[in-house]
Amino acid sequence: MQTTFPFALPRGYVDADGELHKVGEMRLALAIDEIEAVRDPRVQANEAYLPVLLLSRVVTRLGTLPTVSPQVIAGLFAIDLAYLEDLYERLNSPEPVVLGAVCPQCSAQFELAVAPLGAG
Repeated sequence: MQTTFPFALPRGYVDADGELHKVGEMRLALAIDEIEAVRDPRVQANEAYLPVLLLSRVVTRLGTLPTVSPQVIAGLFAIDLAYLEDLYERLNSPEPVVLGAVCPQCSAQFELAVAPLGAG
């Protein structure tokens, strides 16, 4: 069973030295990841912090960074955070994720069900 999945961020994380980190790996979430994140005082004070904590627990590698801390996740560009949140949902959801889509040829809008990545 595959438990880790590679990814490439759309923009990438720029560290304090100006180095760009785009390629990483995310593992499947464990129950304890979600339990501990919800109990964290930072999440209790501000629910918007929950994705930051969850992602810092399941992103196991980002470029050459020694660790992926909540500060690293909070320092991502908004598009990269959204990308990782979507990947997390696709990996850990038992149901297909429904996305809004637009046909590139006729501009018609429609919904697209995407199977979870961790599902066979």
